[in-house]
Amino acid sequence: MEITDVSVDALMSDDLVTATPDTTIDEAAKRLLEHGISSLVVVDSDGRLEGILTSTDFIELATGEHSSAGQTVEQYMSTDVVAVDADGTLQQAAAKMMSHDIQHLPVEDADGTVVGMFSTTDLTAHLAYLEA
Repeated sequence: MEITDVSVDALMSDDLVTATPDTTIDEAAKRLLEHGISSLVVVDSDGRLEGILTSTDFIELATGEHSSAGQTVEQYMSTDVVAVDADGTLQQAAAKMMSHDIQHLPVEDADGTVVGMFSTTDLTAHLAYLEA
């Protein structure tokens, strides 16, 4: 099976952990730690993509002069998020990751609802399987 034959939805993680823009930073950090993940997809009440908050975004908090008390995800999330269609190929997803220098791609269905997350770990695992 070639990389061009596999759709993103076949390998994405669909046990998505999300936040809303008004989620507190403290709650977001807890979710990252509890689930052992490095990013949260930020969605609106309809499940549409608003942004992404990654563990790297917490560096801004750690180096800042302000406390996280009362701060929200909206203040630290990235809003220029690159996403991939669920029916897109792994090759398309890999190309997006390379061209944007990112490791996580929210996956959207045809209606624009976030249905999963595709990461470099998912891609690596698949490629390792192909080589075995």
